[in-house]
Amino acid sequence: MSTIKVLGIDLGKSSFHVIGRDYSDNQIIRKKFSRSALIHFLHQLTPCTIAFEACGGAHWLGRQCESIGHTVRLIPPQYVKPFVKSNKNDFIDAEAICEASTRPNMRFVSVKSEEAQVISAIHKARHGYIKDRTACMSRIGALLLEFGVALPTGHSVMKQLFNWLAQQKQTIPGLLMQELMELHEYYLFLNENIDRQDKKLKQLVETNPIGQLLKTIPG
Repeated sequence: MSTIKVLGIDLGKSSFHVIGRDYSDNQIIRKKFSRSALIHFLHQLTPCTIAFEACGGAHWLGRQCESIGHTVRLIPPQYVKPFVKSNKNDFIDAEAICEASTRPNMRFVSVKSEEAQVISAIHKARHGYIKDRTACMSRIGALLLEFGVALPTGHSVMKQLFNWLAQQKQTIPGLLMQELMELHEYYLFLNENIDRQDKKLKQLVETNPIGQLLKTIPG
């Protein structure tokens, strides 16, 4: 078999569709692999350029490829779309990725280190907690408004919700108060999770030499 110059991979959760081209630009591989079979195949392959979209699982696979000597080209998904030639399927996507990776002016994404991915994961989890907290606050405010209580926005009031309600001297049905207590407990739980994520990020900055260097730069 001819030597592969570039391998385009369409990433999936458990299956991976692969198109390979040789140095004459002939398609010489068209296969579907499981995750474990793909890794085994890549280990047997002579070092070449391997391209796939910068999507879920891409950075992990990129590090695997680089560790065994391959050159990785991560392509933003929007830059692959113009190279899809016909009705979309996984092999056609792999072929489009292969084609896009050979274009001289194509923009690529750098493979993230494991540490950078961990930091990104912490940020994503933190963002999710913040989103859930905002939704929880809105839910509490909406429930109170249905009973004629206009709750001011902001965490200062929300953290002291029941003290604030007591000051309003408005009658709140017992069952509604129970719902509010459960929602407020969830709000406080989300606050704790956000604080925990902040501490993780701070610790990573403190233990990372680059983070320590940035702290010494004025401004």
